Formats: sequence, C-alpha cells, structure tokens
Amino acid sequence: MSPMRVRALVVALLMLASAAAAMLARPTRHLADEIGKPDLEVLFPRQFGDWRIDTSLPVVLPAPDVQAQLDKIYNQVLARTYVNGKGQRVMLSVAYGGDQSDGTSAHRPEVCYPAQGFAIVSNRTATLEIGGQAVPVRRLVSRLGAREEPITYWIAVGGKAVTSGIEQKLAQMRYGLKGIIADGMLMRVSSIDHVPAHAFAVQDGFLADLARVIDPLSRARVFGGSS
Repeated sequence: MSPMRVRALVVALLMLASAAAAMLARPTRHLADEIGKPDLEVLFPRQFGDWRIDTSLPVVLPAPDVQAQLDKIYNQVLARTYVNGKGQRVMLSVAYGGDQSDGTSAHRPEVCYPAQGFAIVSNRTATLEIGGQAVPVRRLVSRLGAREEPITYWIAVGGKAVTSGIEQKLAQMRYGLKGIIADGMLMRVSSIDHVPAHAFAVQDGFLADLARVIDPLSRARVFGGSS
C-alpha cells in the first residue's frame, strides 16, 4: 500500500474515531425518563421510627444566590429537620437532578458551606453500613462562630454512591458510554453539635432508621447499590 493510501486510511480511521467519540460524548437518553423521577416529598416520610418532623423550628432557606444556583442544578430540593424522643435533631437535605452531566455537577457542601461563611475544619471519607450495604460517605465538620455543624453526605449518580469529583465523573462516563445521561441525588444530613463523634453517631442511627422504611428499589437509588 502506497504512503498516500496509508495516510488516507489513517485520516479516515481518525475521522471515524472522532465521530464515534463525539456521539459517545453527547448522550441523549435520560435515565430519569426510563426509570422515572422520584417525588422527594413522598420518598422521604414525614415520620418513621422514633423520628418526626420538628415543626417548632423554621426551615432555614439558602441565600438567594445559592438558591438560584441550586435551581439551575436540581429539579427538586427537600429540606427538613427531624427530632426523636430524646430531643436529638438531624437536618436532612436532599437535592435531585435529572441531568448530572458536566454542566450540572452536584453542589457539594464543602463548596456551598464556605460560600455562606462557614469554615470546613475537618473533611474525611468513611464507609457506613446502611440497609445491609456499604455506603461510602464524606464526613465534614463546619464552623461558623460558635455554631459547629458536623455533616455526612454522599452523591448517588445513577444509583452509585460516590464521594469525590473523580468518582462522580467516572459514574457519569459509564452511563455516557451507553448513550445515557445519568440522574443524581445529593444526600446530606447534619446536626448542630460541638462533639462530632456524637453527632455522627446520631446521624448514623437516623440513616439506618430511614433505610428501613424506604422500599428496596428507591433505597438503591438513595443509598447507592443499583446496577
């Protein structure tokens, strides 16, 4: 084969590869359209186990600029404070987006908390046993003046729990290679407590109780574990 033909063949192959990559880079099917979008108000019960919504405390809304950003990223946002019989309180924040592509990456607490004046004084990963499975989570401790708020969160992208931007990107790519745009759910619980170990123990109990009352299919979507 002559050099010119070899060059032409290489160019043709590169063009085909580029076209294929472009198709893979622009998935068009939305996972949310195939499996349905959750209704957060229904998915998360107002009362379960020893926990109920604390109606004595007003829900603290994000600053207008933060809310505007959330509206661009997510289709649904749920914020509640629960209290148990011991008077222990856990704040639950859930944000769901039907499109977790690069343009709508999740709004992580280590970004949005400092934007509201908090300092992140601790940031580490952990693994929790929730609903009979291991869930990777990120543990933060935030501080604003005398207020100390330990936080546990993770992001479920297409039903896979992740705790880092790289893991989130890989989960998106796995769906993208199938031509699918993954949905995503950010799960965050926090408590106002000067003893982080105590706060995390209460949060763990809250999440375990929550997992028991969510149906198995939805549980996989919230806590990760779906294929």
